[in-house]
Order: sequence, then structure tokens, then C-alpha cells
Amino acid sequence: MSDDTQKRLISILATAIAFVLASRLAEDLVEQPEVRGVGDDVKEALLQASFSLVSTIVASVLIRWVIGRR
Repeated sequence: MSDDTQKRLISILATAIAFVLASRLAEDLVEQPEVRGVGDDVKEALLQASFSLVSTIVASVLIRWVIGRR
């Protein structure tokens, strides 16, 4: 499998994982106030960035594990 294909697969899988994590866990972890402020936006941005980072690492490990088994 070429490096470009691996990068595409990692990007797609990371995006899917981040979406699932963010949509399911964000509601539980971040309380939605009646009026949002800058602090709330910062919390949400940090949470999404964390999900993105973790999902990219997980996707990379999974893809490399699958390729290594071949």
C-alpha cells in the first residue's frame, strides 16, 4: 500500500473517529449554558482538538497494524 493511500485512510478513519467521539462525548463533558461565552468556545475547541489528536493516533496505529498483518 502506498504512502499516499495510507495517509488518506488515516485521515478518513481519524475524521470518523473524531466525529463519533465529539458527537457522543461532548454533550456529556461540556454543559451547555443558556448564553455561551468565549470560555465555552475555548472549552469546545480544546475538546475537539483533543478528539482530533487522539483519533489521528488511533487511526494511524490501526492502519499500520492492519498493514503489518499482511
